[in-house]
Amino acid sequence: MNVETETSAGDALRIMVGSGEPVLGPRATRVCEVVHACHAGSIDQGLEKLAIPGLTRDTLEPVLQYCASLTCISDEVTCPGCKRRTEVQGIETLDQFVLSKKEVIVGDGRVRLKGEGTETVSTPCLETLAKQWSGENYWFWARRVIRKLRHGLRRANMRGEPVAGEGETPSVILMEPQLADNIGMVARACANFGLDDLRLVSPRDGWPNEKARIAASGANYIIDDARAYSSLDESISDLNWIAATTARQRDLRKPVLTPEQAIAEMRTRIGRGERCGILFGRERNGLETSEVAHADALIMIPVNSRFASLNLAQAVLLTGYEWMRGDSGRSLGRVTTYEKPLTEGLYMGRDRPATKEELIGLFEHLERELEANGFFNPAHRKTVVSQNLRTLLTRMNATEQEVRTLRGIVATLAQGKGKARKGGD
Repeated sequence: MNVETETSAGDALRIMVGSGEPVLGPRATRVCEVVHACHAGSIDQGLEKLAIPGLTRDTLEPVLQYCASLTCISDEVTCPGCKRRTEVQGIETLDQFVLSKKEVIVGDGRVRLKGEGTETVSTPCLETLAKQWSGENYWFWARRVIRKLRHGLRRANMRGEPVAGEGETPSVILMEPQLADNIGMVARACANFGLDDLRLVSPRDGWPNEKARIAASGANYIIDDARAYSSLDESISDLNWIAATTARQRDLRKPVLTPEQAIAEMRTRIGRGERCGILFGRERNGLETSEVAHADALIMIPVNSRFASLNLAQAVLLTGYEWMRGDSGRSLGRVTTYEKPLTEGLYMGRDRPATKEELIGLFEHLERELEANGFFNPAHRKTVVSQNLRTLLTRMNATEQEVRTLRGIVATLAQGKGKARKGGD
């Protein structure tokens, strides 16, 4: 079977299956290589790395669909490294996999597993081999890349809604962010915790950036409203107070605050009409001391002193969490049309706490059945044991439904299930 898709040049890009493997292009590139390249990085990076004439964003989807829909089954072909190949070969265990190879080289080669086949393969370690010997689910990867391919179009017009007016939340300032993925994940953290103003100082890959939009996972209003600046001075010019995050000690005479303390200071200042910001450093090496010097205070997060470096989005998320903790509009988890806001404490749902009358009924029911079955022996201990039972059951803070369930259990144990239903108490 050949799958064709017309390119802009009018040529046909075909998937050929005559070799026993689905391939395309003048270099007979395997379909699994196309899927892997576009899954491992961005689609544009994958296409650039593959450099297959005629393979563009417009012509990629039919190739992905070939894999995603498992058309290879009807074509009776497989790709190397795909789980379907080991299934077709009848290899069901790691032992069988090793036997099917000539040799499996582990790590630096000091460990080698001999088999009965003709192919030599390598693996970083035995643990990796145990996890990956059966192959990858390339068809699943292909479906994810298809969603990624359509993602920008599908979410291009989706907009959230800022939770506060301009200047009512701290600005998040990223100093020379290197990866668009990280910007997107920062935007998502900002949306999670109500930080609406994202500022970028000289982003390495330019701005706007579609890859950041994809990584934002729906936090598009943050991405759309984000502003890029050519210098740090320009990005903070309208702010009154700035805190810079750092994991390294600096020889600067500035207040050192925890996120909780810094956010408290910002709330006070924002309440007075000032504008505040939080400055975050580069992924690779954080902030230079000359950049930290612009800040009014330092934020240092309590961490393991031997491993203090945080992922950029994690650092934003931690400070955002502190901001949201003090927000009266916060919610525990999501709230939808069918879900009411939750508060701290025991979740009752549609149930209610049991009344004292219902608890006393449970106590009396339990004591009656215990006495009938000779539990209180010797008899003079009944008062003390009953008090202990009542204390235990009261401490449960049982709901009305839980009391009814317990009474049903007592009745069933005492009388049997059928009799318990007919006989009431």
